[in-house]
Amino acid sequence: MKRLLLIDRDGTLIIEPPVDFQVDSLAKLEFYPKVISNLAKIARELPYELLMVTNQDGLGTESFPEENFWPAHHKMLTTFANEGIAFRDVLIDRSFPHENSPTRKPKTGLLTPYLKAGEYDFTRSFVIGDRLTDMELAYNLGARGILIHNPIHDLSFSNPAVENVIELITTDWEEVYQFLALEEQAYSRQFRNASIVRKTNETQIQIDLELDGQAKYDINSGLDFLDHLLEQFAKHSRINLKIDAQGDLHIDEHHTVEDVAITLGEAFTKALGSKRGIERYGFFILPMDEAQAQVAIDFSGRSYLVWDVPFSRERVGDVPTELFEHFFKSFSDNCKCTLHIKAEGKNAHHVIEAVFKSFARACKLAFQRTEYGDLPSTKGVL
Repeated sequence: MKRLLLIDRDGTLIIEPPVDFQVDSLAKLEFYPKVISNLAKIARELPYELLMVTNQDGLGTESFPEENFWPAHHKMLTTFANEGIAFRDVLIDRSFPHENSPTRKPKTGLLTPYLKAGEYDFTRSFVIGDRLTDMELAYNLGARGILIHNPIHDLSFSNPAVENVIELITTDWEEVYQFLALEEQAYSRQFRNASIVRKTNETQIQIDLELDGQAKYDINSGLDFLDHLLEQFAKHSRINLKIDAQGDLHIDEHHTVEDVAITLGEAFTKALGSKRGIERYGFFILPMDEAQAQVAIDFSGRSYLVWDVPFSRERVGDVPTELFEHFFKSFSDNCKCTLHIKAEGKNAHHVIEAVFKSFARACKLAFQRTEYGDLPSTKGVL
């Protein structure tokens, strides 16, 4: 599900004037320190939609004419946009506090479309603001709060439960970014797994995958040599892998080998998620007696296979050697990764086992997490 950062405006994104609390001229427009650089990193690196939610007391009345409000407001939005900071929406309540409007923070009326959509996970969303009403909004939404406030100042909560939603109190937007980045890394480490079921008229396959595993495996494909190779893959990539495959082996091995690879590729795609914070690239070369294999992988979002692996015989165990290229092509197509595989050797068993072990080590290097939470691409998507 999608996640939101619901961000207050005055006192959070821009400085709130201390006398009349109205940014009603360009001369009063002043950005909060470090907000632009760190909000740009949040927008670029973290999977949140940005939503501005602000109370503007009496906007459109004599006390706060609209023609005074919009020039500074549009200048603020243009400045953010020029730095890659795009807001999903800007929600403005114009009421006065005494009107007790259902759309005025901390009430949730302005957010009704987002609450009804059913596509947002508010438990993993944050409200960022400088007032206790912002934290009350977080409480009312079932979200969490980041309070832009000097932590040495005392706070008084009319509802003590509101205090429990506050995850961070700071006046430093760099701390906000660091907190959210660490939050995302911890979440990603916890949930880099997938369960995929594929059913066709030819096969029924279930794969359970945990990328951050302990090399535990339970593999039953109906093909003993394929089981052996996938066990090597799980062992040397340190993943946890469970495969249960039932295929039409009375016809031949093709559908089982192909559909196991398809399902494994789909499992990797799901477990990798947005691919934020991974190395992305992996390369490994290893020997197995007289054979040698080298594998390079890029979790690029683009499927491509380069295969240069000659075999000296038609079968190894109960698997035709011609199906190994098809296995990796099917994996690449469904994992949307680029794979370059090259091997040589006299013993066909050694050759393909070296390929799977090298494939495992290359994958391990590529999906391992970095200390950063960014996306390893200048395009902004993988």
